This record gives sequence, C-alpha cells and structure tokens, in this order.
Amino acid sequence: MGRRLRIVLVVLISIALISAASIALNRSSATVEAWGGVGQIRIEPHSTGYPNPIMLSSPATFNITVTNGISCKPIILLVMTNASYQGLTGPVLVNWTGGSISFSKASFTSVHANNAYVPPNGTTNGARYRVSGLKEHLGVKGTADDTLWYAYHRFLQGPITTTPQKFTVTLPSTNPRMLVYALGKSSCSPCSFHTDCCPSLYDMKVPPSRPGLVVPDLAPVLLASASFSAFGLFAIKRKKE
Repeated sequence: MGRRLRIVLVVLISIALISAASIALNRSSATVEAWGGVGQIRIEPHSTGYPNPIMLSSPATFNITVTNGISCKPIILLVMTNASYQGLTGPVLVNWTGGSISFSKASFTSVHANNAYVPPNGTTNGARYRVSGLKEHLGVKGTADDTLWYAYHRFLQGPITTTPQKFTVTLPSTNPRMLVYALGKSSCSPCSFHTDCCPSLYDMKVPPSRPGLVVPDLAPVLLASASFSAFGLFAIKRKKE
C-alpha cells in the first residue's frame, strides 16, 4: 500500500470517527432539550413558525401520542394570552372520540409572575411549565400586556399510547393565541379495583420545545466528509505538482 493511499485512509477514518462522535453528542443534546428528562408526550401538528402546539386559528385538530409505553390519567392544559382571554365569545371546547370538555371563561385562572409555575401543584418539578417560558413561547414576554390565563382538566377515554388519538379544540376568540399541552402519569401498576397504583404526582408533559429535533444520519455526513477530504487531497497534490 502506497504512502499516499495510507494517508487518505487515515484522514477518512479520522473524519468518520469525529463525525460519529459529533452526531452522538448532538443526538444526546437534542434528547435533553426536547424532553427535559421528563416528558414523552407529543401533540402534533405544530403551528407553522412556532415550535409549540399553539393555536392561532380555530378550530384545530391535534394528534396526541407518547414515544413509548403509556401515559395514564391524561390532563389537557390550555394556556392563552390575555388578549385571547379578553376576546373570548364563548366556552373553549375540547372534543375527542367518546367525550368532550367545555371550559367557560370563569374556568381560567390568571398568572403574571415570571417565576410562577403552571400548574401550580400536583406535578413533579420537571412536569410543570415556568410562566416566563410560556410567555416567551406565546410571544408576550416583555410586553405591557403579558398576563396569561390557564385551565386544565382530565380528558380522553383512557391512557395516551403510541397509537395517535385525535382531539379537536375550538377557541372562540377574536384574537386566538393559546398553547395546547397535556400532562400524564408515567405508569400505573395492575391493582385491585379500589386501589390507585399510579404515581401520586403527574410526571410527564409535552416538552416546551419541538419534539424530536432532526439529527442528520451518519451516512450522508460521512459521504460529505469524504468528498471534502478527497477534494482537499486533490488540491494539495495539484499544488505540489
């Protein structure tokens, strides 16, 4: 094997190892950012231009799933801007196969403090939303009118699973702008009829960033790296000649 060929192989192997390590780090980082180590509930689709399940028009139909396993005793969590709340002309309706919920205007609670959390109780630390983050997602952080309004309630006929379940939200407001989130409990053990074996606190949520950040596959990266490497070696060879 010639010296030049050995150099080419060493360069390509080095690039492959570096690319693989970089992708592994990016994939790990994406997982942490997407799920926060807590939630695995997904609500899709996401509104165009926003990395959250946010309603800018009404009605809107969503699919809800978990990445694996099940999420028990699901709760729907609605968080809207003050302008959306003040513009309500009727109750907010949530419909799914076999059931529905109606949220009157009086059902919503206001929250303003940036260091507060929604919901204020009943969840683990990782399964709640900081108000400052919600304001940022809704685009009202730092504005003169950044009070938020939230409401939540049990919904769906059973647990959230990997099979998509559809539900529709109707937001009758003259200025609709509302986040649609969900909470759940990570597992429920088989128990007797009178015993609740689910965790006492809700410990799953929809992540506050786009689920499943796109990470490039290894093969295309290596092909691109190889192309650039070959081009570089060819350029060096031409320069020496």
